[in-house]
Amino acid sequence: MSRIEVLPGLCSRIYSRHCLHHEDRIWVEKNCYSDLWIELLHSLDLEPLALFSFAHAVDFEGDQWTFFKPPLEVLRCLYGIDVQELTVWRPLIEHAVEHLANGKLISTEADAYWLPDTSGTDYRHTHTKTTIVLANVDVQNQWLGYFHNTGYFELSGEDFRKLFRLDAGPDTEFLPLFAELVRIDRLVKQPKIKLAEHSLQLLRLHFGRRPLKNPFVGFSLRLAEDLPKLQIRGLPYYHAWAFASIRQVGAAFELASANLRWLASCGQPGLEAPARSFDIISATSKALILKGARAVNAKRALESADMLKQLAQAWDEGM
Repeated sequence: MSRIEVLPGLCSRIYSRHCLHHEDRIWVEKNCYSDLWIELLHSLDLEPLALFSFAHAVDFEGDQWTFFKPPLEVLRCLYGIDVQELTVWRPLIEHAVEHLANGKLISTEADAYWLPDTSGTDYRHTHTKTTIVLANVDVQNQWLGYFHNTGYFELSGEDFRKLFRLDAGPDTEFLPLFAELVRIDRLVKQPKIKLAEHSLQLLRLHFGRRPLKNPFVGFSLRLAEDLPKLQIRGLPYYHAWAFASIRQVGAAFELASANLRWLASCGQPGLEAPARSFDIISATSKALILKGARAVNAKRALESADMLKQLAQAWDEGM
């Protein structure tokens, strides 16, 4: 009776992921924030494919591409979900017990070191920041059900205690991690055609926010400038750079393409051709990130001119 379940019936052993996270995707994982929204919406019987028109607006920011995140107003518009920043003025577990008991969810930054779903990468190996959604909790039995990356997972015992800092004493130097309160009490489940109409309106809005010039031109120049530094600093530095740059743009355009194809399946004409162009961006980015890793590791020239030209051309044609 101590268990609090906002989303009862979930079980990590039998959880079925949304098709955006199937193994046939170019980028199975997109980024932590967008990934958890895909699965949270899926678990609420909502269609996340309607969400990703905003990916058209990603841009090259200089040392990274836009870390794309679902705009909170879009979540409200499409699904009736209200997201507000949570003031973490007391231990996070106390907020979790109160708000989950009232049917709300909590999105929070977390240390992947204590998340067993990252086994083989960060779990018990690397302290790194990520984002999860607290869905179900049992403080008495030290158990948590949460969304992260490509699915719904569970943790317990020491992972629970460390994640919520239950073993840590008062620390005036500890800064609370950023968290958001997710209200689903006004959830809206629109018919597919109506949802597509709203998604198309948002596509028009975010298409108007696309970069003013082809972002791959600036990226190509910066890559040539950064490559010697990447080779000096080695693969760990390269992987951090690649996550902030090539991975973001590749995953963003896979989602943009998926959104266009979903709209086309709802009867909207003329969207298959740009979807194919954005698929080229996604696939070429994946090839470039692997080729770049080999060039950095071997400290040799990166033959990327054709790839970069293809990326720029696909962006022009798709837009």
